[in-house]
Amino acid sequence: MTHSIEPQDITGLILAGGRGSRMGGVDKGLQNFNGIPLALHTLMRLGPQVETVMVNANRNLSAYESFGASVWPDASADFAGPLSGFLVGLERAETPYVLTVPCDTPRLPLDLAERLAAAMVRENADIAMAAAPETDDQGQTQIRTQPVFCLMKIELSESLVKFTHAGGRKIDAWTAQHNTVVVAFDAPGDDPLAFANVNTLNELQALENAAP
Repeated sequence: MTHSIEPQDITGLILAGGRGSRMGGVDKGLQNFNGIPLALHTLMRLGPQVETVMVNANRNLSAYESFGASVWPDASADFAGPLSGFLVGLERAETPYVLTVPCDTPRLPLDLAERLAAAMVRENADIAMAAAPETDDQGQTQIRTQPVFCLMKIELSESLVKFTHAGGRKIDAWTAQHNTVVVAFDAPGDDPLAFANVNTLNELQALENAAP
């Protein structure tokens, strides 16, 4: 593979189809972060990096549509977590590639698509997955993969259908079946909170209070 992957080759997909169980069942993507819904922050950061943005949501569809994006629910009622959203993107996209991001990372990198695409081309990969530093409760920092941040070829749709129909639910178990390159976002200028996600209202407040 010697060609480059340009923004117009990529459809962005915001994953907002979760149940928000750790946030009391609220629709996480619609919770305000600095006065703006989390998913809209994500859309504003992702939009300039790709040709178009879709949202995978299973409730409050009109609220997400008001952001100016097309909104698609899971195709199946058999909740398969983020992979249900991956499948929506792969089946609906009209570009050769789909880039998935969760709805609750309002500081995602502004060069996410560019760096994943460059690695995919360089390694002749089918999937490029982000990785970033994470600090555990003991204060130890390690580079960990961020499986919901994936750039992938749309021809992987058939593979994902088979995987989920067989009961597969884990993203990394599926990506392991394909040539996947992991891209670390740990350069000196990278935002250490770029991949910080929000699962509880306390985490939302903490991220709001974090340094810009």
